[in-house]
Amino acid sequence: MHSVSQRFLMRIEWPTLALIIGCYWVWGLAGWLLWPLAPAVALAIMALMAAFHSSLVHECLHGHPTRRRALNEALVAMPLSLIYPYRRYRATHLAHHHDERLTDPFDDPESYYKARWRHAQMPGWLRAVLALNNTMLGRIVLGPVLGAAGFLAGEARLLLAGARGVRLAWALHALALVPVLAAIWTMGIPFWLYVLAVVWPGLSLISIRTYAEHRWHETPEGRTIIVEGSPLSWLFLNNNLHIVHHQLPQAPWYALPRLYRERRDHWQALNGGYVYDNYWQLFRAHALRAKEPVVHPALRLSPDLPLDTPPPGKPRPRANRLVTPRHGGRGSGPRRAA
Repeated sequence: MHSVSQRFLMRIEWPTLALIIGCYWVWGLAGWLLWPLAPAVALAIMALMAAFHSSLVHECLHGHPTRRRALNEALVAMPLSLIYPYRRYRATHLAHHHDERLTDPFDDPESYYKARWRHAQMPGWLRAVLALNNTMLGRIVLGPVLGAAGFLAGEARLLLAGARGVRLAWALHALALVPVLAAIWTMGIPFWLYVLAVVWPGLSLISIRTYAEHRWHETPEGRTIIVEGSPLSWLFLNNNLHIVHHQLPQAPWYALPRLYRERRDHWQALNGGYVYDNYWQLFRAHALRAKEPVVHPALRLSPDLPLDTPPPGKPRPRANRLVTPRHGGRGSGPRRAA
């Protein structure tokens, strides 16, 4: 029994476990102790912890800090951002890690691109909103709302269809929400204010990281960004070095900087020079100017059909695939941030 306990303890990644405990403690102390004295400061800290919790959820679904899936889930089960069930995020995010399908609007659940035919069918106001959402400032402000609305609509369809595992994921999420909502109530924070001042800003902070994580490129490796240095690295658990994470998803957050430094030239060559010095550089370049088009630069139904051909019959054709444009195109080749 002693040797079994020893092996289990050796497999725990203590830095990650400490951060999880610390995240919940700071969130709770801000709400119970600081809210009555300095409400604005308390809400700001809680928003930071909500964003940080999202990063910790990402770490846990990749098999950290223990080798036990159920324990990892339990450690971050209480959703400070309220909206996303752990198991649904785990399922969609692991599907996103099929790198050969990165950015495909049908097969990558985290793609912001749209197929040309689907984009053409949208009302003009929605196309305008999506274009604004492709600026960095638009993503920070609108991204949390659009992301939540799209996610919840998709989940409603899956629930109605009885998709496997979805009802259980939402049932577990509902149970996990009980202590979070009870804590918010005992803190005396109005629910609407928590949503507006904690959930929305927390998801906005995460949008800074996700805004440019991926682009279309002919090679799967060229689709994933490197942001070399940022004060936000701690909040994102070093996922600014995103190519390293995608190539080595089993590596814990605290190993990513070392892995990047040891082979810096390799990583930058691998992702085709898709490198920014920091997030401020990205913001200056794309605060009000879209970095990517809304329409996927290389998605068509087949090489022989024009890009604006709608699918015959069903909205999601079996034959759709990514095809490199004959004459290149925006986002089709390596580029370094200006």
